[in-house]
Amino acid sequence: MSRFFATGSDSESEESSSADELTPKAPGGNFKQSLLISDDEEDTKRVVRSAKDKRFEELTNLIKTIRNAMKIRDMAKCLEEFEQLCRAFLKSKTIVDKEGVPAFYIRLLADLEDYLNQLWEDKEGKKKMNKNNAKALSTLRQKIRKYNRDYETEVAAYKENPQESADEEEEKEAGGSGSSSDSEGEAGEDGVSAKAFLKKKPEAAPEASKFLKTAGEESSSSDDDDDEEDWGSDTVDSGSESSDEGEGKSSLAVVFLKKTQEGEKSGEKRVSKKKKPKKKERLEEEAEEEGGEEVEGGWEKVKGGAPMVKEKPKMFAKGTEINVPVVVKKLNEILQARGKKGTDRAAQIELLHSLATIAGENNLGQGILVKIKFNIIASLYDYNPNLAAFMKPDMWKKCLDCIDELLDILFEHNNIFIGENIAEDSESLAISDQPFRVRGCILTLVERMDEEFTKIMQNTDPHSQEYVDNLKDEGHVCGIIDRLLDYMETKGSTEEICRIYLRRIMHTYYKFDYKAHRRSLGLQGETKSEQDQEESEGEDSAVIMDRLCKFIYAKDRTDRIRTCAILCHIYHHALHSRWYQARDLMLMSHLQDNIQHADPPVQILYNRTMVQLGICAFRQGMIKDAHNALLDIQSSGRAKELLGQGLLMRNMQERNAEQEKIEKRRQVPFHMHINLELLECVYLVSAMLLEIPYMAAHEFDARRRMISKQFHHQLRVGERQPLLGPPESMREHVVAASKAMKMGDWRTCHSFIINEKMNSKVWDLFPETQRVREMLVRKIQEESLRTYLFTYSSVYDSISMGTLSEMFELEIPTVHSIISKMIINEELMASLDQPTQTVVMHRTEPTSLQNMALQLAEKLGSLVENNERVFDLKQGVYGGYFNRDQKGGYQQNKSYNRDQKGGYQQNKGGYNRGGYRNQNHQSNY
Repeated sequence: MSRFFATGSDSESEESSSADELTPKAPGGNFKQSLLISDDEEDTKRVVRSAKDKRFEELTNLIKTIRNAMKIRDMAKCLEEFEQLCRAFLKSKTIVDKEGVPAFYIRLLADLEDYLNQLWEDKEGKKKMNKNNAKALSTLRQKIRKYNRDYETEVAAYKENPQESADEEEEKEAGGSGSSSDSEGEAGEDGVSAKAFLKKKPEAAPEASKFLKTAGEESSSSDDDDDEEDWGSDTVDSGSESSDEGEGKSSLAVVFLKKTQEGEKSGEKRVSKKKKPKKKERLEEEAEEEGGEEVEGGWEKVKGGAPMVKEKPKMFAKGTEINVPVVVKKLNEILQARGKKGTDRAAQIELLHSLATIAGENNLGQGILVKIKFNIIASLYDYNPNLAAFMKPDMWKKCLDCIDELLDILFEHNNIFIGENIAEDSESLAISDQPFRVRGCILTLVERMDEEFTKIMQNTDPHSQEYVDNLKDEGHVCGIIDRLLDYMETKGSTEEICRIYLRRIMHTYYKFDYKAHRRSLGLQGETKSEQDQEESEGEDSAVIMDRLCKFIYAKDRTDRIRTCAILCHIYHHALHSRWYQARDLMLMSHLQDNIQHADPPVQILYNRTMVQLGICAFRQGMIKDAHNALLDIQSSGRAKELLGQGLLMRNMQERNAEQEKIEKRRQVPFHMHINLELLECVYLVSAMLLEIPYMAAHEFDARRRMISKQFHHQLRVGERQPLLGPPESMREHVVAASKAMKMGDWRTCHSFIINEKMNSKVWDLFPETQRVREMLVRKIQEESLRTYLFTYSSVYDSISMGTLSEMFELEIPTVHSIISKMIINEELMASLDQPTQTVVMHRTEPTSLQNMALQLAEKLGSLVENNERVFDLKQGVYGGYFNRDQKGGYQQNKSYNRDQKGGYQQNKGGYNRGGYRNQNHQSNY
């Protein structure tokens, strides 16, 4: 009984004593304590620190940062942190006046000053510093010298005996009141002043030998330690309590009972501390039981972020009559949450699916089913709120299936009218004699589906199997577009038909029709299966493109759809080597005049079409046309970017992050790419066949212009190489072939252009490989002959055409025609002797010395003319020497070139360059 009463009295005394102990605590502490109710939060350590501890901790943290910066010689950081330290020390002025300047602060000032002086004397180290650090070093050195004048005595005392001053500070901290927190101890580990403000551990071993403590008393002592850590009580008070324990034997029972209670508490704390390591195991067990039943108390694990309702709301209350108005009302309720923060989009899609199932089970008609399907597809598109994000595979499959189901319903029931112009009030969803009227646009959904497919392909690694798997879905996408095309042809407007026709064209224009190609060559053999037979008997892509494009040309009212259709049509013609149709369509459309005003995707399509047109011209042997078509794209050096096949590395000033995202969305999927190496090779070979004879003809012409800058650049790169080995890259092959052609050696040129390496890289990629190779050999022979005649005509008095025919392996009529053209164009000063089949050279060309003299005369003439113009501009009148003779003199501005009329000087025809470039000017070739 006495023990029971003692416990009661002791609890009362404990409450009163705890109340006395907690009186100096800051207001709001009880409120904080009342909030800490969960088991996990009870384990956390609560510390109440004095103002001195807080201020000194702030100082030690700053000192630690400064010392770290000193280690890595970061003077700018040192300066910044030192200024912060000075401000923090100023805030602590009241505490410093009471306690004195802390030793760790003096130590830092002394160490920092020595460190800075050492760095200042190191001349070599100063030279290696960057500009910011050097400036910060001089500034910090001046500041620390000025600042240390106020603490000269303390700094001097520390420098005389650093260890002794540290020990004195240690004793001072141990003897005085105030225990420092653990965080200060951690901050002092860096060697700033660790011993100065770490609490000394109580040496309880000798006292323990005097008193035989019970288990309860041991737990009480540990609890006292915990209380010291929790409430920040002074060590002096705890010392007085322990002396009371030794002296006051009269109240031993009360003290003993109190200690047992506290021992139980400490035991509980120890158990909770032991439980801490098992926290991870508990979390893992909870994760395993995630799908199971709820905990007894009703707690359940929730995900971070916005709260989401886990239980599916019931669609309709029990006994509710399910009809069209009720379902429409429920549909509107679900759609009201669309787009709101915290809405679970996946759950919303499931609700719409279940609503469609309920509508189907209750036979509410196809009208309401079509409306729900429209909203399901829209919700699938809204699943990714970010415009740049692409649909996940499962959502993509659901979307395709849903559109297929919707099209099935529309094809089966002809009495359903859908359109964007139908208002929601005038919708007819219930079963009646009237046809169903549903607001919605199936064409918009299919267009969005096509865009999503493009985004999926853009965001898939093109060299992975996943890309191939995703590309297989294109057949499904094209099937949906074809079905919608059939539906729109019966029920759609002209504008809608044009839109869906363009979608079909965009999936067809870049594909080479191998079956039509084989059929044209007469290679169609026996097909192995019925499916292959059906495909081979199907309509040619050329016929499909012709039909769709011509409808758009005739019916379309928007300029953009017609432009895209024309470009796709030209691309398709060029891809299938229908050069003349493609060229005529391009010239008739006049797209090159105003393409720079089109939007970037259309400009990319234009660039792709021009490139394909150039490659087609090359295959047909139209070298000059091929060069003109490819010149603009290749001369820019940004072919990859202009064709929408990737982004070049640029500075952030030219393109910020937002612009880069927009550019990435415009990229063409990998399976539509044009081979850039093939493109460059075609361009360089075309330039070689044009430039080498031209260079030979105008060897001494001062005003000779370059046909292709890029080709000249490659030649210069080849000439600068100190050691010329066998060519490896495609460019090196073309440069080596150019050098051989310059000498008139067509066989070497041929071996460099057509070999196994070049075949595998370039020529085998063409559909009619052998024909292209034969055309190339023929062109190399002809241009080598022209180069040979230009280069060595001054050496010969006459040369037999039979000799030239044998040398270049050309027929005599071909040699005759080439030489005749050269003579007619005044490129070659010679005449043909028909009976003897020889070319007789005329000695009209100037010698090398005469050529140089003529060049000098031309340059002097231009110099005098420029000088005269400058002089007359100063006088304000343009006249003088050059105006006195309008007919003669230098005014005629005639050059002394031997072939002013010939070559490629003519400035006629060709293609105006435009496309996806920020240039508003057009230039003809």
